[in-house]
Parts: sequence; structure tokens; C-alpha cells
Amino acid sequence: MSELKNKIAVVYGAGGAIGSAVARAFAREGARLFLTGHRLAPVQAVAEDIVSAGGVAEVDEVDALDEQAIDRHLQSVMTKAGRIDISLNAVGNAPAKYLGASLVDMDLQKFLMPITSYTTSYFLTARLAARRMIPSKSGVIMTVTAPPARIATPNGGYGTSQAAKEALTRYLSKELAPQGIRVIGLQPHAMPETDTIKEIFKSRADTAGITWEQFGSYLAGMNHPQRFLTLAETANVAVFMASDKASGMMGTTVNVTMGGLDD
Repeated sequence: MSELKNKIAVVYGAGGAIGSAVARAFAREGARLFLTGHRLAPVQAVAEDIVSAGGVAEVDEVDALDEQAIDRHLQSVMTKAGRIDISLNAVGNAPAKYLGASLVDMDLQKFLMPITSYTTSYFLTARLAARRMIPSKSGVIMTVTAPPARIATPNGGYGTSQAAKEALTRYLSKELAPQGIRVIGLQPHAMPETDTIKEIFKSRADTAGITWEQFGSYLAGMNHPQRFLTLAETANVAVFMASDKASGMMGTTVNVTMGGLDD
């Protein structure tokens, strides 16, 4: 049985590694996808893969920091599909701009950059999706965070931005759960298939002179099985959390670090 059969899902950041992996998994489980990204070409490639595999996906170029653009797109989804069942925000930005930087030496603008962009995007996409979900009293709003929300690492305002998203997940859930809407975060860790981890490696390699193998061993050693998490594993968790089988899960960020973080 398809876990998301006939569900209408909107994915922001669908051209990125996590967004595209989850979009493909949603499609395999029967969801109808509306994929967006700041640049159209990567999103179009994901949609073509989904359609080639027998799924249903449409694409639009949407700036997830532009409230009017998000609103117009969601209204078009409502016109075409009649409802929105799932909203996933997997938007990211280039971490090399602030990773490894000293907070003491950092200027305010650089510190605020990830905080402003991540929280603004999540707030706008979640709020505007919720307004379409409330009339039907059902829906799932999801986002992706990262372990620096809880681990003290030199990353400027990035960890603070992820912690803020986790707090926003709790606040949104408190308000929306009585309306039948679940709000969930996913917290994966260190997937070598993503551009983010490659950028993190480059920033460390330049300063510490370590190899990719050494970096990988260090990261894998942080979790229980001592191996990397895969995009497929993250996507499978996302499918479950978006499905009706996870109806008791809300207002929380799901730990997908394979034991790298102890709850």
C-alpha cells in the first residue's frame, strides 16, 4: 500500500540533495508533487525523473524568501489540486560563508544571514500553507534542521538558525494541532551525498589539512553504527512522518543522526 497515495505535496528546495530525495520518495509512495526552487533547472531535472518513474510532478521557480511568490504559487496549487496535504521546506544556503568563523570577530550582518534566511523561509512557507490547510482541518508541515542546533561548533549563526527553526516547529504545532495540522522537523546528519557536507569538508581541509577520508572517519565516528547516513534513509523517515501512520507525532524534531545526538 502506498503511504502517501493521492496526497498533494509542495516541496521547497526541491533541487537540493535532501529536497530532491524526499520528493522522489513522496512520489514513489503515491503523492502528487508540486516542486519549487530558486533556480528552475535543478528542479526540472527532479520532476523529469519522477515522471519517468511513473509519478506526477509539476515545477515552478519560487523564491522561498518572497512572501508574494510563495502565496501565488500555493494559490495555483489550490486551483489545480484543490488542497495541500504536505508542505516540506528543505531550503538551504551555502554554509561556507560562515562555517568556522569566530563569533567574536564576526560582524552582525554575517551572523544574522543564516538566522534571517532560514527562519524567514520556514515561517513564510509554513504560515501560508497552514492558511490553506485550516479549512480542511488536516495537513503536515515539515522542515529540515541540523545537529548544530544542539552541538557547539564554530558555525557563526548557523546553529542558532537551526535551533530557531526547531523552536518555531514547537510553536506552530501548539497553534495548529487543534486544527488537525501536524508540524514536524527532521534532523539528519553528515550525508556525503549533499553539497553542504562537501563545503564543510573544504572549509576544514583548508585550515586543518585533513583528507576526505579522515574527515569521513571523524564524522562517522560520531554516530552509533559508525557510518554515514544516506539520503534514502532520510527520505524514508520523511515519508513515514508525512503519512497518516505518524498521526501521534507533532511539535517535535525527529532525530535522524543514527545516535550522533542522544535524546
